[in-house]
Amino acid sequence: MGVELIKKYFDITSKQQELLLKFADLLQEWNKKINLISRKDMDFLWERHILHSLAIAKIIDLKNAKVIDVGSGGGLPGLPLAILFPQAYFTLIDTIAKKINALESIVDSLGLENVKTLRTNSKDVTQKFDFVIARAVADFRKFYKLTRHLVRKGQVTSLPNGILYLKGGDFRQEIAPFAPRAKVYEIKDFFTQPFFETKKIIYMSF
Repeated sequence: MGVELIKKYFDITSKQQELLLKFADLLQEWNKKINLISRKDMDFLWERHILHSLAIAKIIDLKNAKVIDVGSGGGLPGLPLAILFPQAYFTLIDTIAKKINALESIVDSLGLENVKTLRTNSKDVTQKFDFVIARAVADFRKFYKLTRHLVRKGQVTSLPNGILYLKGGDFRQEIAPFAPRAKVYEIKDFFTQPFFETKKIIYMSF
């Protein structure tokens, strides 16, 4: 599978292929030391983590955007997107020191100049961003309360600034209070693998 899976859906350069391959190797290496992602998922790393993260790129070109990845863990979804969009700027945050230490090492090894990492909680971040991204770290209502202060109003991409949230299952109740600002994209419309049948992107504009 590997990088060929990504090439099936995205037109990426040889440099981007090289970086994605190196990222996958580093993530596997670090995951033996600390639990960055579920170990039972490691055989499905490319599909369930890297390609899943890149689903966001199917609805938006993040070029020139300033993006914060909240609860980044193993650098997902931030690092695959940072590789795909070298002209965007990514801040990856997590509250767990050992995860941030791993992320710092991975970013250094990849030589990504458009990424910085911070050990902090979202509520303590005062900087403003164009987009907040994350993979299902909480109920969307709770996530919104914790991160809404991070988004500056405006538009620097094809979509107005806001939240891009990767989530699975039935979350209609979670997003009901935000209609019509919250829009749901079905990832199965972009990728054919069965894993994505129930996976979605919540986009909420500000």
